[in-house]
Amino acid sequence: YLVWGMNPFGYHLTNLLLHAANAALFFLLALRLLRLGTTAVMEPHLRLGAAAAALFFALHPLRVESVAWVTERRDVLSGLFFLLALLTYLRAVEAQATRRRWLAGSIALYALALLAKSSVMTLPFVLVLLDFYPLRRLAGRWRDWIARPAWPLWAEKIPYLLLAIAGALIALYVKRFELTPFDAYPLSTRVPVALYSLWFYVWKTLLPLGLAPMYMLPARVNPLDLPFVVSTVAVTGITAALLLLRRTWPAGLAVWAYYGIILAPALGIVHAGHQITNDRYSYLACLGWALLAGAAVCVVLSARQSGALGRWWARAAAGAAVVWLVGFAALTWQQIQVWRDTDTLWRHTLEFEPECAVCHSQLGVVLYNQGIALSNQSHLELALEYFHRALALRPDYVGFHHNLALALTGLGRLPEAIENFRRVIEKYPDKAYARNNLAVALIRQGRLQEAVEQLRYAARLAPDNHEVYSNLGTALTEAGKPEEALAHYRHAIELKPDAPQPRFGLAHAQLLLGNPASAQEQYEVLKRLDTRLASMLSPLVNR
Repeated sequence: YLVWGMNPFGYHLTNLLLHAANAALFFLLALRLLRLGTTAVMEPHLRLGAAAAALFFALHPLRVESVAWVTERRDVLSGLFFLLALLTYLRAVEAQATRRRWLAGSIALYALALLAKSSVMTLPFVLVLLDFYPLRRLAGRWRDWIARPAWPLWAEKIPYLLLAIAGALIALYVKRFELTPFDAYPLSTRVPVALYSLWFYVWKTLLPLGLAPMYMLPARVNPLDLPFVVSTVAVTGITAALLLLRRTWPAGLAVWAYYGIILAPALGIVHAGHQITNDRYSYLACLGWALLAGAAVCVVLSARQSGALGRWWARAAAGAAVVWLVGFAALTWQQIQVWRDTDTLWRHTLEFEPECAVCHSQLGVVLYNQGIALSNQSHLELALEYFHRALALRPDYVGFHHNLALALTGLGRLPEAIENFRRVIEKYPDKAYARNNLAVALIRQGRLQEAVEQLRYAARLAPDNHEVYSNLGTALTEAGKPEEALAHYRHAIELKPDAPQPRFGLAHAQLLLGNPASAQEQYEVLKRLDTRLASMLSPLVNR
């Protein structure tokens, strides 16, 4: 922000550079893993395979949400340190004299990845998986895994594990008030949701159509509904097949295990939020599928080199790979347009998820903001329709009443607005913004003492919210206490010097107290901040 201010170009540029860096790092990682996991493949073929894997990862439409959504910076940033931690770990395995140094570097990079996003907490288990395949540091019977020769391998994972536990505990603490209660979604429904998520990203990797920014968790999860049955059968079938093939094709099982390990925090067993899945959860989880695509390129090139594959078939395979990557790029470009602005985002989502209550509510918020900015009643009425639709779909989401109340306030339907604000506060008594907006409706209705009580409560809950203090000043001024209001207006200005509303209120209060010089001073500042409010104040200051 210090560099770019509110210019979005720099934020998007940064995300793109991080994503490009991740593609380059994944090329290096894929090259190492392909070398370890394949035999008798020429180096140029390995490099082409690694390049194909990196392009598969970087160009896939599932990446759009992580890169185009600016505040999802945490995905590309954690991905950078995650990939670096893996590369330095592999380097530590190869090194002898400098192994500890490389391990220390890997641990430090893992800590940075955790600081960017806690979902990378599963990295220690990925490292153990790498020790099984393709490094084969852990092999043979399970008794060999706990024998004394294997102890150093487990010991080197302890620092990673401690960091992972710390990251998990911090994430749980931060999300403790947002966790979905088990009485709403018991374990019997969370397992089908987890299986649905596992199948979702496989299917969307192969056929990335109908992608949306929100796939809402149903109000009721029935494990016997078709999507959950299909997912259960698919995941069970893939797992069984790869277990049967583990000796002849260990790479397949390793990729499947990696996929499940990385997705584990987002599968919904521990759930927070409105979503059942999100495109962004695939950012690191689907690296394995990209690696398999790269390995397929290596196989085709080697088969052509050895003569096992005819020229025509080789050209057809190369053409199919190019068409697939170009198709991904085209779909990615199309998906980027969805993130052009908020209105486009939610309208697009509702095309694919018409029963998404959150999407209806969010589109209503867009229309409400437009209606307030343009003083357009039709926008507010349309927003009201979307809020009603959201509540009809999910009446258990009490928070939707807040948006509904805002629209009702804008339309002047104050008794209804106050009733809906009170429903929110009854469920969430510590929501300062709800009390603040309730107070605004009470002020407009002339119930000034009630408004003051709500605003004093809100000020205790959110002492850094300038709007609360500005509205408290307004309520006191309207109640005939302009002298008491001055301190609240000044505090609001201290909190946010460029906010026009408290300066307008302060000037008005000064005029009521017979201090035109002080009012003139605020008026001069207000002219630079908000010409509309300044024009409203001008007749009073200049009379």
